[in-house]
Amino acid sequence: MDTTFKYSIDRFADVEILRYKVPEFEKLSLNQKLYIYHLTEAAATGRDILFDQNFKHNLQIRRLLEAIYTTYSGDRTTTDFKAFETYLKRVWFSNGIHHHYSTLKFAPEFSRSYFESLLSSCSLECEPEITEAIFNPTLYAKRVNLDSNVDVIANSANNYYSGVTQKEAEDFYAAMTDTTNREPISYGMNSRLEKDADGRIVERVWKVDGVYGKTIARIVGHLKDARNYAENDRQREIIDLLIKFYETGDLRTFDLYSIAWVKDTESRIDFVNGFIETYGDALGLKASWESIVNFKNIEATERTKTISANAQWFEDNSPTDVRFKKKEVKGVSAKVITNAFLAGDCYPATPIGINLPNANWIRQTYGSKSVTIENIMNAYSEAAHGNGFAEEFYLHKEDIEAYYKYGFITDVLHTDLHECLGHGSGQLLEGVSQDALKSYGATLEEARADLFGLYFMADPKMVELGILPNMEAYKPAYYRYILNGMMTQLIRIPMGENVEEAHMRNRQLIAAWVYERGEKDGALRWVVKDGKHYLEVYDYGKMRELFGKLLAEVQRIKSEGDYEAGKALVETYGVTPDSTLHHEVLERHKKLNIAPYKGFVNPVYHLVKDASGKVTDVTLDYTESYTDQMLRYSSDYSFE
Repeated sequence: MDTTFKYSIDRFADVEILRYKVPEFEKLSLNQKLYIYHLTEAAATGRDILFDQNFKHNLQIRRLLEAIYTTYSGDRTTTDFKAFETYLKRVWFSNGIHHHYSTLKFAPEFSRSYFESLLSSCSLECEPEITEAIFNPTLYAKRVNLDSNVDVIANSANNYYSGVTQKEAEDFYAAMTDTTNREPISYGMNSRLEKDADGRIVERVWKVDGVYGKTIARIVGHLKDARNYAENDRQREIIDLLIKFYETGDLRTFDLYSIAWVKDTESRIDFVNGFIETYGDALGLKASWESIVNFKNIEATERTKTISANAQWFEDNSPTDVRFKKKEVKGVSAKVITNAFLAGDCYPATPIGINLPNANWIRQTYGSKSVTIENIMNAYSEAAHGNGFAEEFYLHKEDIEAYYKYGFITDVLHTDLHECLGHGSGQLLEGVSQDALKSYGATLEEARADLFGLYFMADPKMVELGILPNMEAYKPAYYRYILNGMMTQLIRIPMGENVEEAHMRNRQLIAAWVYERGEKDGALRWVVKDGKHYLEVYDYGKMRELFGKLLAEVQRIKSEGDYEAGKALVETYGVTPDSTLHHEVLERHKKLNIAPYKGFVNPVYHLVKDASGKVTDVTLDYTESYTDQMLRYSSDYSFE
């Protein structure tokens, strides 16, 4: 454990804020450092886009709260002001007033009258609609509503649609889609769908001369600066295509950018910048803005190179039907990266792995690029060391020892397999739309990738390839997956609420489905000791067999576009928690005082100049606090 670096720097509500290291940055060349620097500026610039995408009043609310926080001269030690400060920190963390994970609107723990007194004290005014948005619990209650019994567009508070119903949105894009096109355009990805003054449905495109134009123009400016320090012509081509996409909003240009990006497997430095993931849209069409700047961890990448070099073996030996397997796995490139900067929908909460591009036809024709963000995973591990989690939820000493011995290595391996092979495996049958599973698509895709990783983690091939030390190492990962999916991840959900977030639904779906069948087969069961539930596993081989069976079914659903079967699987196993386990885990976890969610501050990049003003180096500063970083970003990178 690293005791010289302070990972944990803030704690509020259900969140802990961490720092991450950027090892080896100082060993990069000056040109590489300057390339990263300008890419981080492009990343930081897009922050306001995500705030506005998440909810139409988010920017007004954030600015009002920040104005109060920075100008209030009254007593800052009162319970009410501390509650106000916590609310502001939550808005920063979630990029808006809805929880970043559950998407439920979080309630302020101070009164409306106290808020009004703060406004008066600071000589500020607030529109009634803004006050209602903050304090009325039923108004804009959920950012993403996945309830199949309601209109998921009308009942979602995000800012991707305005004045249109779910049916109108689905019909609008269905009319644009050519189901015979083998290279389908990702219609709707970069626009808001709304009705104009005459009641006609129109798209408002996010581009330089469109919606978010001021911000996007500045992103483009920083990308042009970065281009001057690109490592090679391929990077310059990628940047040129991304700039063209930002300037025109043309989705076919975005495809060309994605193809160029996935082909670049040799560069040390890489980045994601743009409208990428669709988890924030119940229909899975609109993409949130995000950015990650990174460089290759050369030593650790040898592990993922080994995995990707054997991609065809994994595809051929998958337990899925031969009809759904790729006859030729193309372009599966994988690497371990050192994250240098997080932004947009990757900040402050961030993924630990990425597999892009999302377009299925590009993946099939040109392959995909998978990354494991090891310095972020390491920060999580370092910050959690010795927090008492394993001692509370594991019954046997040998299971606790295995958790500590193999936990990090199997976490990293599962991420490698999930991103590198899981998302890149399988194929759709001809004529099946990538969006056929609608609101269940994201959950089932994450389940497919997780199951692929779980199934192959226990394969002797892992030891043969030198990736796992022995055939015992995978077992703690199986144990923890079921424990987390059915129980410990529920610390993130208030009692009585359903599971909403796609990744959480995926994990519960898998765990509950496997447990139901595994209990009948004598492979595993819950046991109760001293009033507490503990998981006992008796047959890990049977668990692997069950993971394989479920993978085969989820792949079938995906490949055939079987919406009804996908819906039934998610609704039956992925949505409703076990109330007994839920209540118990909330009580047990409360005693540990561990924050359910963690996120990060970025290091600060400084240009070092000589007496003549020439840049001689770029250095990192890890000392900026969470509050200072958020206020600085709002001051320096707010253009909408």
